[in-house]
Parts: sequence; structure tokens; C-alpha cells
Amino acid sequence: MPKREGFQIGSETVASGTRRTVNLPVSYLSDHTPVTMSAHVLHGRLNGPVVFISAGIHGDEVIGIEIVRRLLKTPNLKSLKGTLIVVPIVNAFGFINRSRYLPDRRDLNRSFPGSETGSLASRLADLFVREIVERSDLGIDLHSAAIHRTNYPQIRVSPDDEDARTLADTFCAPVIMESNLREGSLRETAHRLGKKVMLYEAGEGLRFDEFSVRAGVAGIMRVLHHMGMIGSKGVSRPKAKPQFCPSSKWLRAPMGGLLRTFKSDGDLVHEGDVMGSVSDPFGEQEKDIIAPFDGIIVGRAVLPVVNEGDAVFHLARVASMKWAESTVEGHSLHLQDDPMFDEDEII
Repeated sequence: MPKREGFQIGSETVASGTRRTVNLPVSYLSDHTPVTMSAHVLHGRLNGPVVFISAGIHGDEVIGIEIVRRLLKTPNLKSLKGTLIVVPIVNAFGFINRSRYLPDRRDLNRSFPGSETGSLASRLADLFVREIVERSDLGIDLHSAAIHRTNYPQIRVSPDDEDARTLADTFCAPVIMESNLREGSLRETAHRLGKKVMLYEAGEGLRFDEFSVRAGVAGIMRVLHHMGMIGSKGVSRPKAKPQFCPSSKWLRAPMGGLLRTFKSDGDLVHEGDVMGSVSDPFGEQEKDIIAPFDGIIVGRAVLPVVNEGDAVFHLARVASMKWAESTVEGHSLHLQDDPMFDEDEII
């Protein structure tokens, strides 16, 4: 069998059957400290798809970084077919500053496809597209909610994209949500390039969440197995199908004050249920937040101090509450029962 050609990325070539971390130059800090985007490349001995896993596009979203760390330790990758490109921290500037944004206050996920001569965010986006996206067949982009909010594990897909829906079913996060492509996002740029990118949302900025991490690792392993890149050993089979939600709505604080939540992310609620209440510090005024329809809570605020109009609960519609109850419970029990990977205890 002829030896597979090496994988070219940046100025380096990764030989088949090897893995290497490649540092792609991004810029210099104001004190001339160099900043790079590090990509860990696993180039299998046998031919197969090229898949990238990215995390940290928003610098304060650390759950994806933990998912990547655990993934890279799995034994399945030793016999990988094809090529896996893993970028744990795309936005190093934001990560260092524990910020969603870059130093120029731009959102990297609204700056794609970028430009070699544009703003700092635009240049970083351009580098990621040229070196990672254009070399890949599929990408899995890992995100979490903005700071002071949390997301229940979910995959977001474009409406009427059957291929993306199939991959989302394979990933089998507890929830699949339809989400339109947003201009300037990685997913929108990849779509225009003819590439597929799956968007995984789970947990809270600057926080670890064991349930979200396990769901992410398990989902990625299922997708890699589905694409023929790894064997079935160590790939968990889901005990429940994901809950598909065609639409959702943010419920907002009816007044400013102190928020008390009676429901949590992943909870199913019926129309008319009291999900939480907001009161003033003296307890003289209080307004309830009522579920306007049957659904599942896919996101919520975690900060108890709110202003009038603040987004408090993200409620997604479900077609059948009876079916949703069985699937949500099945996902929770399955992920709790999954064995931990090495060093997975979160202190």
C-alpha cells in the first residue's frame, strides 16, 4: 500500500501516522510578544475525511477547550483514518483576557470570512478560513452561552439542511434546534465555501459543566465513527433520540429586581407554568414569568440581578410533551452512566 502523503498546514508538513501541534502566527501584542493559533493535527496512515474541531472562538467559552482536551486523550485516535485538525483556542486574545471579544472589541464570529489586511478580528478570521476551513470536509464548532447565562447541550442546524440534520442526529446532543445562518459567522462562511460546520452550544462562559462536556465528547466520537474515521470501541450508543425543536423564544424579565428561578435548563414546562419570578428588594412588588407554550428550557440566566427586559429563559417548542419527557430523561441517565475518561474529575 503506497504511503499517504503528508498534510500541509502553515509552513509545516505532518507525516502520515503522526500527530503534531503546529503554531500558526497571528500577530504581536503591543509589547512585541508573538501570538499564535495552535492547531493539533492528527494525520492518519489511511485515507479518509478531513475534519476540524474548533473551540474558543469566543475567548470566555472554556467548555469547548475541555471537550477538546478529553478528546485528544482517547485511544480511538491512534488508528484514525483521514485527518483531524483540533484548534482548542481560536481566539487566544480573548482567552488570555477572559473575554468574549478581541482587543478591538470585535466578535470573531461576526468577522468571517475576514481579510488579510483588515482589523485584528478580520485577520484572525481570514487565517482560520485559509488554514483550517478550506482544508476540511466538515467542522464541529464548540460554543457555550455568554457569561451569566447557560445553555442546555444542543446542536444548531440550518432549516431544510438534511445533511446537517443527519449529522446532528448522529451527534445526538439532547436537543437539536433550527437556527438560521448569521452573516459574518463561521457557519455562514463555511456554507458559502461548500463546507459543513456543526455548531454545539452547551454550558456557561468561564465555567466547566460536566454534563455538557460529556455530551460534547460523546457526540464528536459518534460523528467521527459515522464518517468512518474511528472504530466503534469506546463510542457510546445513545439510549434516546435528540429532541428536535423547530423554534424558540426568549422570555424576558417583566421588571427590574431580583430573579428567582423555579425551573432549570433541560426542564420541560407546560403552558401556564410559573418558571420564575422577579421582585423588588423590599418584596413589595413581584411579577411571575409564565410559560407561553409547552417546551423545554434550552438556556437561562444564572445571575439573579436583572433589569426589565433582560433575557431570562430561552424556551424551545416541542411537538409532544410525552415523547420529550422520555427522551430528556434518557439523555440524562445515559450521560450520568457513561464512564469518565482519564483525569475527568472536575475539582
